[in-house]
Amino acid sequence: MKPKRIVLALGGNALGENLPEQMKAVKRTVKTIADLLEEGHQMVITHGNGPQVGMINMAMTTLSREDPSHPMAPLSVCTAMSQGYIGYDLQNALREELMDRGIDKGVATVLTQVEVDPADPAFQQPTKPIGAFMTQAEAEEMRRRGNPVMEDAGRGWRRVVASPRPRQVVELDTIRTLADAGQIVIACGGGGIPVLPDGNHLRGAGAVVDKDFTAELLAEELGADCLMILTAVEKVAVHFGKPNQRWLTHMTVPVAEKYIAEGQFAPGSMLPKVEAAVAFAKSSSGRQTLITQLEKALDGMRGQTGTIIG
Repeated sequence: MKPKRIVLALGGNALGENLPEQMKAVKRTVKTIADLLEEGHQMVITHGNGPQVGMINMAMTTLSREDPSHPMAPLSVCTAMSQGYIGYDLQNALREELMDRGIDKGVATVLTQVEVDPADPAFQQPTKPIGAFMTQAEAEEMRRRGNPVMEDAGRGWRRVVASPRPRQVVELDTIRTLADAGQIVIACGGGGIPVLPDGNHLRGAGAVVDKDFTAELLAEELGADCLMILTAVEKVAVHFGKPNQRWLTHMTVPVAEKYIAEGQFAPGSMLPKVEAAVAFAKSSSGRQTLITQLEKALDGMRGQTGTIIG
């Protein structure tokens, strides 16, 4: 198999729901990443931060309420915090795994800002779930306090915030330079820290950018061969959860767009992954996206499982 430049988007199942779970989860996650690196592939890694940024936001809000001398932490700052500690766990665990295998490669986390459009209509309609799952009663209390909530793909209720589309990865040149030098880069965590341009100043936005759209933009800008989106299922399905459910091995762009138009994929779950895959495939000839489980990533790259779009 010819080595490829891969932008790898890790889903929440690769990181766990809290600090102890994350420390265990990354040990498993880095084995999959190391397997791909042993095949000669070059890697830039992105990751989600849904539970983590929600946890940080809740902790900082609680602190502010208990001690008014501590101001409320903006959501953009909470995203930066999540990038730091998730990157710390990932790069340490991956460095250790590579050293155990005799692979001498540097691993670095780049604190990454992503520019968004202040006129993006997403700011008027929050849809991005963050934080821990809640019961319906807890969700009603959250709503009463003025925070939008939504039911998340049959898994429970969560707080929601705006999810504008990424326009530009601010630290792109730094990421590219490290990748071109053979380093393994962890970047754009949680979709990136959303910022709004104000002259030469970048102002944090109260939003969360979908990691799959940011991973797609990053893959385009880096000239990646493959965008790999790792999630909780081995393949993409149509009629998901119904008696006529069908797993898909390959989708061309027209077929994927047809299924999107039919509403086959859940918003906030599989839909952004397929939309990102379509955008990447359309960006240049020969580009493909693989969607599969973390544990099946290497098999997917070998064409043995997963869903290929492109």
